[in-house]
Amino acid sequence: MYQDLGLYLDGRWTAAAGGGVKEVHDPSNGEVVGTIADATPDDLDAALAAAEKGMAVWRRTSPWDRAAKMRKVAALIRDRVDTIATIMSIETGKPLAEAKGETGAAADQFEWYSEETKRIYGQTIESRTPDTRMQVIYQPVGVVAAFSAWNFPALLPARKMAAALAAGCSIVIKPAGEAPGSCGALVLACHDAGIPPGVVNLVTGSSGMIASRLIASPIVRKVSVTGSVPVGKQILHLAADGMKKVSMELGGHGPVIVFADADPERAAETCAATKFRNCGQVCISPSRFYVHEEIYGVFAERFAEVARNIKIGRGLDEGTQMGPMANARGLETAKAMVQDALDRGADLLAGGKQPNEFNRGYFFEPTVLGRVPDDARIMVEEPFAPVAPIATFTDYDEVMQRANSLPFGLAGYVFSNDLETATRAYEDLEVGMVGVNEMLLATAEAPFGGVKESGMGREGGALGIHDYLEPKYVKTKF
Repeated sequence: MYQDLGLYLDGRWTAAAGGGVKEVHDPSNGEVVGTIADATPDDLDAALAAAEKGMAVWRRTSPWDRAAKMRKVAALIRDRVDTIATIMSIETGKPLAEAKGETGAAADQFEWYSEETKRIYGQTIESRTPDTRMQVIYQPVGVVAAFSAWNFPALLPARKMAAALAAGCSIVIKPAGEAPGSCGALVLACHDAGIPPGVVNLVTGSSGMIASRLIASPIVRKVSVTGSVPVGKQILHLAADGMKKVSMELGGHGPVIVFADADPERAAETCAATKFRNCGQVCISPSRFYVHEEIYGVFAERFAEVARNIKIGRGLDEGTQMGPMANARGLETAKAMVQDALDRGADLLAGGKQPNEFNRGYFFEPTVLGRVPDDARIMVEEPFAPVAPIATFTDYDEVMQRANSLPFGLAGYVFSNDLETATRAYEDLEVGMVGVNEMLLATAEAPFGGVKESGMGREGGALGIHDYLEPKYVKTKF
């Protein structure tokens, strides 16, 4: 599947210097679907040298010219949506409709930032004396090293690539080894759109070695990562030695608070549809459900009903609503978390096991657990699985304390038809994003990111470009 893709260095596709490759597998059956280049230290040094050269060219390219090329990238991605989505579905197992939606969202990032590159506004400061002038200008931070995750293999790289390009930075992107093809397609679109050699570079292979080599280089001035909290902490340690600018979107454990005045059936339908998207492998997935005791029964029954009617299958199969999990590690974690909750007294309302009709791959039934105690593993560890634990509450202060009790702070959700309750709740939740009676938060024009151990900085929206810029204060006397 990757016969035309290898490393992309200085405007050219090439094999790894040592000829090494790594396999990529289809999670629906475990079969090998292709190989990717296994970069060597020499390959990474070549990528860094190319990025340094590309940076010198791109930062001096006018914003209007950068914008034109980025719009072309967006157009090419949309033209190739079927091809990109098919690759993505094979690599991740996600349904083809979801893969097409993600591909469109990746194109949106390039379109949005093609417009933002022309709107990098500085500031004029009124001086104290008539013979001086003071101003602030914004300049590209420098070469970017970016690391992406497998669960959204086109959208996550697109957020980093588009913002970097808009700011005038060059980038070395390292996609997840489990699902590199979508990112390769984005890089190919950049190539075909006329982005100059060296501005965009792609490397694949050993994550640890690549991260250490790139971040240690003085050429890299900015690091962007999407991944787990432990991975983020490791990269932050590496970046600290060189005082690199860092932005991180890490793990979450999204609390959902359903107040007594909410419509329980409508809330359950919205929660279930969102929870099982991408097999629950979404960083902002709703993953802890706190439902008022008065409406728990109706909510839980409807949630479980929706879960039982979700069609499981291979992503490319017609009618599939949920595919397999990405790997065996995630599947085993899901099974262990479900068993732990049941052992602690939770009720099994739907699912709970691998489906009988699939004897290969990493499939797991959409699962709903009721009356889950707060000390269950699934209530304190990010599940990243199609498992929904529901608990009850009766008091506002009590549920808010429970919702804010974890070190995560990415996204949270509130269901209420009372304006005062909803406003108070979204202000009190310790997260970077909140959905009120809504769960589809990610969009190119809005900032995406978290607080506490869920990360730092923002991707997307007008704020996203600032993580790729440095302000420079200038005072002139005449």
